[in-house]
Amino acid sequence: MKNILTFLALALVLISCEDVVEVNLVEAQPRLVVDAALQWKKGTTGEEQTIRLSRTRGFFEQEPVTVSNANIIVIDANGIAFNFEEQNPGEYVTQNFAPEIDMDYTLSIEVDNQFYTAAETLKPVVPIDSIQQNNEGGFGGEDIELKAFYTDPAEIENYYLFKFFVPFAAFPEFEIYDDEFNDGNSIFGLYSDEGLEPGMEIAIENHGVSEAYYNFLNILLAQAGSAGGPFETEPATVRGNISNSADEDELIFGYFSLSEVDEVLYTIEE
Repeated sequence: MKNILTFLALALVLISCEDVVEVNLVEAQPRLVVDAALQWKKGTTGEEQTIRLSRTRGFFEQEPVTVSNANIIVIDANGIAFNFEEQNPGEYVTQNFAPEIDMDYTLSIEVDNQFYTAAETLKPVVPIDSIQQNNEGGFGGEDIELKAFYTDPAEIENYYLFKFFVPFAAFPEFEIYDDEFNDGNSIFGLYSDEGLEPGMEIAIENHGVSEAYYNFLNILLAQAGSAGGPFETEPATVRGNISNSADEDELIFGYFSLSEVDEVLYTIEE
């Protein structure tokens, strides 16, 4: 009995001696984040486009840090300017953009007395020809698998970004392709997931992208798919094409891209 009482007393002492440990985190400097993916969907005018600005947030911050009161202009190679006006905090919209295939565009952003620029070309894309469904896909042969076929133009370097929008995911699945070994052939974008079920409607988009944007996405997707094992190298910071005119060393997150887009809606079959 005495031993039991001694044990209980010791346990109470240990429980009562609970210290509050304060963790001092070194907060990184907030960085500008630019979401400037201008997309011209086939069959539309492409006049309405949106650019979003924010800053990276601290470890304990919950709400996104939007950037307001910026001046944003996109200018094409002919000198025609398209002004983006802030409609919601951090969200800038134009209603009169004029997309043109293979046209060069320059993005200019002024915010907090700093000037940021980027240049990119609007790339075309071929249409999606057909969708093929395989109900025995995936590594175990139990997933529904979709192949979105398209015909690559011959003797032209082409780069593609596929986006697969499914109802059970908050964000689309990204897949990128080039035509290095499939020039001029019929090739496909591939998606499979155990969550796909008959009756689900899937939106599949094919984007024409520049080689530079393809390379940027290739690094991002490779890092996102890293297993993160004990011998993995630390992920490197991926720079986009947006720079501070007065400070080339400033790190800005995001990319200014322009794409023609073909979209197909597909309903999963039995």
